[in-house]
Amino acid sequence: MSAIAFSMAVQAGEVSTSPVGYIRSANPVRIATINDQLMEGVAGMNNVRNDWHQADIIAALRKRGTTLAAVSRESGLSSSTLANTLSRPWPKGEWIIANYLEIHPSEIWPSRYFDSNGQLIKRTTRKVSN
Repeated sequence: MSAIAFSMAVQAGEVSTSPVGYIRSANPVRIATINDQLMEGVAGMNNVRNDWHQADIIAALRKRGTTLAAVSRESGLSSSTLANTLSRPWPKGEWIIANYLEIHPSEIWPSRYFDSNGQLIKRTTRKVSN
């Protein structure tokens, strides 16, 4: 059943959404209203995008004809250094990878740049001691 057909069936009172499946309803308007409220809540939770999976980042680099180790070496780093960026925040490494993929690092790691409300996270760097 398509989403439109299902929506029309809910409005007609033929079915309603329920954790246990499709059931007939005596009050389709009330159930449709409750369902709409629930879906609005779910939609609000989806404002935060997920970070790319490590394999997706590596695959994107492979599609560009290179490897994470090669990008790391081209940047003057040890071949395994950029791998740290895949598992923990490191702005310099994030920018190196993102620049190679020609996108902003927040596209790859939104959780490192935006909080759960979609607000920009202030990221500071440590001061170098003299």
